[in-house]
Amino acid sequence: MLTRRSVIAVSSLAALVALGVAGAGCSKKVAESEIVIGSFLSLTGSDSTFGLDTKKGIDLALEQANAAGGIKGKKIKVIYEDDKSTAAEATQKVQQLIDRDKAIAILGEVASSRTKAGGLVANAKKIPLVTPSSTAVEITKGRDYVFRSCFTDAQQGDVAARFVREKLGKTKVGLFYAAQDTYSSGLAQTFRESFEKRGGKIVVSKGFQKGDTNYTTYLQELKAGNPEIIFAPVYYNEMVPIARQAKQIGLAGSTFVGGDGWDSAELLEGAAAELEGAYFTNHYAPDVPWEHSKAFMAAFNAKHKAAPNSLSAQGYDAARMLFDAISRASDLTPESIRVALTQTKDFKGATGILTIDAERNANKPIVVVKITGNAFKYSTEYSSQ
Repeated sequence: MLTRRSVIAVSSLAALVALGVAGAGCSKKVAESEIVIGSFLSLTGSDSTFGLDTKKGIDLALEQANAAGGIKGKKIKVIYEDDKSTAAEATQKVQQLIDRDKAIAILGEVASSRTKAGGLVANAKKIPLVTPSSTAVEITKGRDYVFRSCFTDAQQGDVAARFVREKLGKTKVGLFYAAQDTYSSGLAQTFRESFEKRGGKIVVSKGFQKGDTNYTTYLQELKAGNPEIIFAPVYYNEMVPIARQAKQIGLAGSTFVGGDGWDSAELLEGAAAELEGAYFTNHYAPDVPWEHSKAFMAAFNAKHKAAPNSLSAQGYDAARMLFDAISRASDLTPESIRVALTQTKDFKGATGILTIDAERNANKPIVVVKITGNAFKYSTEYSSQ
């Protein structure tokens, strides 16, 4: 027999259950009216400029897609999470986007270390993830649900070597890289292998320690080796003092060739004069001669009253490539989206026409950029295959 207190308790419980059901029904209705995609980016922390620039590209793609009616009659919603530029946060944020927000696909990250962490979660939960800018080779290895819309470091190092050997006609190269950094040392090694295979010679190789600020001794040793070119696959914030100190000992800026880590307005602000005539491999240049890139440039300029950088262009491409796959998928399940991503072919992106290969990597053009007149200028392009 129920007491008055029991009746009240049961009634209250019934009300809560009913409220819970109503709440669940409401959530389901919202979920059914839109396509939820998650994105984890470095919106604060040491690499926040990378995440914020990428977000600008994703946002532009999102606005365009929804203005055109969305996908399969549904509007797209992108839920952003800030991983604070750390791998530990990336793991947690991807879990939240999948478990809490019910994202059917994920966009992000820029840094390979954070994509590796987030990709491990997404792959285990069988949710497709597309990274716009993580170039480490191992990002997609053994992970059927992880894709990239950018080239890999192996492809980039090979193109840099081909450019120096075949286009510039140089046979003697010095290597200068951050010994403890996977990106920098990996690119240097890939360049070495490709350059030597083409008959070139590495006459001197110097690895510095992360955190170093005085590079003069290294640069003097590099100069003493008499290289025709110095390949320096470092980040822009390292290249600025390197370029300044190189000038002080008589090493011309045109001696240097770099990788996509150079791509920042801060490089031009800090060392444009010192690096006049230098080259670097990249995903994009503001003046690339592709019609679909010009359309992106115009739309980005109209929205932000400024030219985009490669990170914005790559964020734009990653989002549009994912939207395209969702539109082609047989239904709105993660597995169908994964299958559609594997079938991506001749996709026209702002950073070139790309095709996803069997390893879920993008075969696409790699641009060589020249620093001249305080600006980044398109020089040439190579196939990444």
